[in-house]
Amino acid sequence: GRADLKAGNDPARPAFPAFRSARPLLRNAMPVTHRTIAPAEADIRLDRWFHRHYPNLTQGALQKMLRTGQIRVDGARVEANARLKPGQQLRIPPLPAEASEPPSARPVSDRDAAAIERMVIYRDASVIAIDKPQGLPVQGGPGITRHVDGMLDALRFGYEERPRLVHRLDKDTSGVLILGRTAAAASKLAAAFRGRDAEKTYWAIVIGRPHPLQGRIDMPLAKLGGQRGERVAAATDGEGTRAVTLYSVVDSAQRQAAMLELLPLTGRTHQLRVHCAEALKCPIMGDGKYGGQAAHLEGFGNTLHLHARALRLPHPEGGVLELAAPLPAHMKETFGLLGFDRPRTPPCRHRR
Repeated sequence: GRADLKAGNDPARPAFPAFRSARPLLRNAMPVTHRTIAPAEADIRLDRWFHRHYPNLTQGALQKMLRTGQIRVDGARVEANARLKPGQQLRIPPLPAEASEPPSARPVSDRDAAAIERMVIYRDASVIAIDKPQGLPVQGGPGITRHVDGMLDALRFGYEERPRLVHRLDKDTSGVLILGRTAAAASKLAAAFRGRDAEKTYWAIVIGRPHPLQGRIDMPLAKLGGQRGERVAAATDGEGTRAVTLYSVVDSAQRQAAMLELLPLTGRTHQLRVHCAEALKCPIMGDGKYGGQAAHLEGFGNTLHLHARALRLPHPEGGVLELAAPLPAHMKETFGLLGFDRPRTPPCRHRR
């Protein structure tokens, strides 16, 4: 009777059915593992890291493991939008068999292969640089199926290794994006960005004309939560991350609009967009996310007018690499409508 029930010997049902049904799942699950974040993966979002390495893991399952603390970075709980740093230790809990399968290589379509080959503006034994078009994401994520990272197999040019991303540009920002052709080259390039040895120059058209005409913006930024996607704002509680930008007005159309040269001395998410909108009170043209209606000028469309014009950094093999990308079509058109001069694009070169 009661003793049999306590012992789990009820003749009407098999003993310990929960344990029996769980055994196949445990056999198919991977054990707890730890991965070290590579230099080439610097600043990638945690959820995008998982999407890249475990494409069959659902977003819901990932969020549950984050909420329960099963996924940790350097022993600490993290959120899906946390940015990873080289050398950090990522704890990966047991995953279902279907989620832990290695990502299958998706072939690059002929159309995408031709498109990314046309983007190449510089190539040598260690480096490839492309002129990323506005609207093309650098990496994949929820709902993103076409991105630069997914096309990189088309840029092997005879190498066994595929080129590696070492930095990022926002989806709606055009311009210079550099890739390392080998693991060693990617590591050195990533170190240049982390150590602030990479000098970045952006061009932007803003609504209004800043005053003074040149200066330094030192405005800490903080990430905001919510359902509207990745977003940052000026920190008001003293706990933000320092963000510094040098700016100068190159040309202007009275007080209607101005062309700025922007030199970010730090590399925070959406730094230039927030600094223009909040510090200068001159949002970048087409930047509805941070400028709202004030970022739109009648007759000029709604496309973001921010371009990664030039990049200067140490070459992995010594010397200095100087890269520049021409204006995208929508900014060329706006330059013409506003009467701005369009400077010649200097050649890309490796100065030894």
